[in-house]
Amino acid sequence: MRTVFCGLGFVEVETPVLLTTVAPEEHIVPVRCGQRLLATSPELQMKELMAAGFDRIYQVTRSFRAGERGRRHVPEFTILEWYRKADSLDALRTDLEALLSGIALEALGRPAVEWQGRTVDFSPPYRVVPVREAFLRHAGWDPVRDFDADRFDLDLVERIEPNLGRGKPEILAFYPIPQASLARPHPQDPDVALRLELYVEGMELANGFVELSDPAIQEARFRESAAAIRRRGRKPPPLPAAFLAALPYLPDCVGIALGIDRLIMLLTDAADIDQVRTFAPDEA
Repeated sequence: MRTVFCGLGFVEVETPVLLTTVAPEEHIVPVRCGQRLLATSPELQMKELMAAGFDRIYQVTRSFRAGERGRRHVPEFTILEWYRKADSLDALRTDLEALLSGIALEALGRPAVEWQGRTVDFSPPYRVVPVREAFLRHAGWDPVRDFDADRFDLDLVERIEPNLGRGKPEILAFYPIPQASLARPHPQDPDVALRLELYVEGMELANGFVELSDPAIQEARFRESAAAIRRRGRKPPPLPAAFLAALPYLPDCVGIALGIDRLIMLLTDAADIDQVRTFAPDEA
């Protein structure tokens, strides 16, 4: 990974793991450590670095999320996150193509891997499928025109994801605005966000955006998320004031996070995330 990013002109950075606050997200529960929180993602701090003048940065770090445990989820996981100046999701697509094909060649000597009895070809190009198209094809409804949060989440897991990335990585892009998170609206279609997720064999591997830089819109989204967290009976984290203050200085940029544990699962034909970890999270 570092070889690929060095060749692309990125600078490796470090950001804190112990934080006073994190981005409020309805479906992500942060882990408390004394009076602070363990980082759910390095996203906010890395964007503060971009606002301070960096052009291309990446980081390999740990992130923490409470209550996540399964064949593909652990509460402490390893993450690769990177940001670069750009105003299009195409920049992330080309980065992903270079990264994954380069890693496969370096690790295995070939662009294809064998995973659970199937061949996955990491060589470019990767197909980009709009969310609307995927839902119309596999679930029979338009989530952009008729957004329903519960139906969206259920159909995404049960009907859409299992059909993505079969035999080759595939990118799901242009999410409905209620699923925008920290992403910028599409300039030609304001009902969708410039957000993508990369899937391989039905498994989400990466999540990225063209980054929103409007502090008023971002604060409104944070407050909506905080209200949703309260409705679930939890206390939301404080609003990230330092991040919001940096947003007016954020250049046009894209950013993405990739789960290293899941990538190693694909490279080593592992069906369970515990198979690629030295210490099981329940025993460490």
